[in-house]
Amino acid sequence: MTETPNPVAFTPERLAKVKEVIARYPEGRQKSALLPVLHIAQEQWGWVSSEVMDHVAEILSIEPVEVYEVATFYTMYHLDPVGKHVIEYCRTGPCCLMGGEEIYDYLKQKLGIQAGQTTADGLFTIKEVECLAACGWGPVFQIREKFYMNLTRERVDEIIEELSK
Repeated sequence: MTETPNPVAFTPERLAKVKEVIARYPEGRQKSALLPVLHIAQEQWGWVSSEVMDHVAEILSIEPVEVYEVATFYTMYHLDPVGKHVIEYCRTGPCCLMGGEEIYDYLKQKLGIQAGQTTADGLFTIKEVECLAACGWGPVFQIREKFYMNLTRERVDEIIEELSK
């Protein structure tokens, strides 16, 4: 009986990047590369499925559960397919006190989706997160590495319009 090859595989460029990251750590300590390798995986597939996590575990010579523990703990890893732009919306007290609830409701209404959902065109996913450490500039959301602060309805309209192009 022949084994079916795993359909999940890094592109040659990303695999080279994974190997470069793993090489930063001493022999037997490749688990230390888990976070950056998960980032590389998410960069390639857009999210980290159980098959992707299994592949990462195999590459790092660790148990799959060790990958699952990390990927499910950190909100920066998407465990389900997401849109092109993941809007991570801060739901903590300081943002709420600065009008965050109103702006959040407006964002959901504008996009026609709720938290955890993706727009029909595949452009936007809303993800609720805890503090984004921008408490003095709320309400705030983050898309990839960019923060959008002091949000108003008008600013939300501008951001959505710009990212829809």
